[in-house]
Amino acid sequence: QVQLVESGGGLVQAGGSLRLSCAASGSIFSINTMDWYRQAPGKQRELVAATTSGGSINYADSVEGRFTISRDNGKNTVFLQMNSLKPEDTAVYYCNAEVILDDWGSTWFGWGQGTQVTVSS
Repeated sequence: QVQLVESGGGLVQAGGSLRLSCAASGSIFSINTMDWYRQAPGKQRELVAATTSGGSINYADSVEGRFTISRDNGKNTVFLQMNSLKPEDTAVYYCNAEVILDDWGSTWFGWGQGTQVTVSS
C-alpha cells in the first residue's frame, strides 16, 4: 500500500511563505507524476503544480512565479515552496502521485490527506 503524507501547512499573513512537503512510502518502484492540488471551500480541486519523472513541470497560471515545485526522487518526496502568498491561496493542499509498483508497469494513483493553508489579509 502506498501512502502520501503531507506537512508544512499553517497560517500565514499575505506576502508570507510556506514550504509544503509530501513523502511517499510503501511499495514503490518509481514515481511518475507527483503533484500538488488545492481545494478551497465551495470550489473543485484544482492543479497547482505538477512534475514528472522526466523533469516536466507545469504550474497553474495563478501561482506561476510565486510557487516552486521540486522533487527529491531519492526520498520519494515532493515540495512546494510558496512565496508571496495571497488570501486566495487559502485552501487545503493535497499531494497527488502516480506510483509505479513493479516492472510490469502496475500503477497506484492517489492522494494525501491534505494540509490546510490559510493566508490572512
